[in-house]
Amino acid sequence: MGSRGPRSLVLVLPRPGGPGGRGLWGSEGSRGPSSPAARGLRPTMRLRSPRLLLLLFCGLRAVVAVSQEREVRAMVGSDVRLACVSLEEGSFDLNDVFVYWQISEPGKANAKSVVTYYLPENSSAGHSDNHYRDRAWLSLDSMRQGDFSLHLHNVTPQDEQKFNCLVFRKSLELRKILDVVVSLHVAANYSMPVVSGPSQDEELTFTCTSTNGYPRPNVYWINRTDGSLLDGALQSSTVSLNARGLYDVVSVLRIGRAPSVNVGCCIENVLLHQNLTSNQPEMFTGDKKSVPDGPAHDTLEAGSRPVLSVLGVLAMAVVVAVVTGWLCRNRCPHRSHTELV
Repeated sequence: MGSRGPRSLVLVLPRPGGPGGRGLWGSEGSRGPSSPAARGLRPTMRLRSPRLLLLLFCGLRAVVAVSQEREVRAMVGSDVRLACVSLEEGSFDLNDVFVYWQISEPGKANAKSVVTYYLPENSSAGHSDNHYRDRAWLSLDSMRQGDFSLHLHNVTPQDEQKFNCLVFRKSLELRKILDVVVSLHVAANYSMPVVSGPSQDEELTFTCTSTNGYPRPNVYWINRTDGSLLDGALQSSTVSLNARGLYDVVSVLRIGRAPSVNVGCCIENVLLHQNLTSNQPEMFTGDKKSVPDGPAHDTLEAGSRPVLSVLGVLAMAVVVAVVTGWLCRNRCPHRSHTELV
């Protein structure tokens, strides 16, 4: 397989009407002597664009294959296979099939862009959309077994589209034998939400952040005490696309002060049926007015100083009284004895 671009293609159109009947090119009698039919040659036309060739195929036959639809999910950065398999038994001659994978062009009604294609004369697959060059490919060995699936490498959020597989057989008068639509849904895991806060204002403010997810998330705040959801009017969320094409979300919760607050942030990925809740409990206990700190604490210390001073004076007075009493007892008996002598 290679990624060579489309080359000039000589397309030989079959004449179902036979030598004497009316085919795609009209009756024999309507042609001049210089026409290909008059010379015993089959008519040919030269096409340079795979898109024009595809339009020609779609217009040649009124009878088409029944369209099939299916859905596939893939994670960002993974590889995925979009199935397009024929139910016919036996092998396929690659010189007999034309294979196209196409998508709708964004912003253009009914406009299609060819992702990759296979033309017999090229003997390899080509690409028309540069976004899929070196990322989208077909397996020649699988196609010989009737498997025309598209292999997509390194899935991106931009790949979330409807892919259309079209297969034509030249030996069946360019009849469309496969028409499969595969809807690719892309997802990416959000990071574990992180909650910061609360702020020390008149109201409590908590901030929740989560990054690099897909598709767009749902954000909820919960009361961890009873598991109930908080009123959505209390929160404001901002969701933005980053450079990788993934979503980042920032959600801010504002609630009034209460004696005890215990909240959590939940990020929901609907496609993955996944809910991520912040691990750490965000709690707030107490009221600013009732918590002694700063100047109030200094006031308490200042009020206790006079009490300590009074107690110190009283203690000294007691000590002095005790010492004085002891001295008096020792001196009074000595003086009495001297006088008697």
